[in-house]
Amino acid sequence: MGQSFFGSNLTTERNRLKTNERRYELIVWDWDGTIMDSTPTIVQCIQQACRDLDFPVPEDSIASYVIGLGIHDSLRRVVPTIDPKHFPTLVERFRYHYLAKDHELDLFQGMRDLLENLRNQGFMLGVATGKPRRGLDRSLIHHRLEHVFHGTRTADESFAKPHPGMLLDLSDRLGVPVRKMLMIGDTTHDLQMAQAAGVDAIAVTYGAHPADALRSANSLACLDNVEVLGNWLMQNLYQNSQVPAESSKAS
Repeated sequence: MGQSFFGSNLTTERNRLKTNERRYELIVWDWDGTIMDSTPTIVQCIQQACRDLDFPVPEDSIASYVIGLGIHDSLRRVVPTIDPKHFPTLVERFRYHYLAKDHELDLFQGMRDLLENLRNQGFMLGVATGKPRRGLDRSLIHHRLEHVFHGTRTADESFAKPHPGMLLDLSDRLGVPVRKMLMIGDTTHDLQMAQAAGVDAIAVTYGAHPADALRSANSLACLDNVEVLGNWLMQNLYQNSQVPAESSKAS
């Protein structure tokens, strides 16, 4: 296994490297399926909302594919023939089921340490998510992460993925050019958003979209877990390191 991104090794690396050697200044994260282990719960809530209204229940693969698009776009895709008059009720049923489980969700193991270490190392951190603002703020407070991120954008205050709007908003708000930004996400929607914005991206395969779909999209790497993600970041966030074509598994 390669050198860990956590603990004293990170502190040593931070002390050794200078700010002007950074390849990226702002690291932007998707939320659900990337930071938060929420994909199975979202899938179940979409399916239960459809059952409540006697709509066809989407398979897991279909329900997970739409995660990240924003709740309205997601539900329109899983029930494309819905009568518009029933759509608000479908949204309400999804929110009912999700809010009943929201407090049970947790971060992926190792994610808190990774985020805090990156912040302590001097990197700016952002979030670009299909979640609504109220939902993201609730999660940030519940998991005590509101101090970690320099800026966050949600689908209900910008354009939903894969439109580049959220990344461009963060670039403008935080004063970081897109060439100095890195996007991390678990769906092809994240990668398409990044490509449209001119932002480099890496994919994680532990979330909503299957690894083969992510590997066929445009990204610097596809990474299988948080530890491998941390190692990749340590090895590639600086100008004096070379970005590999792909690094997906711990050695």
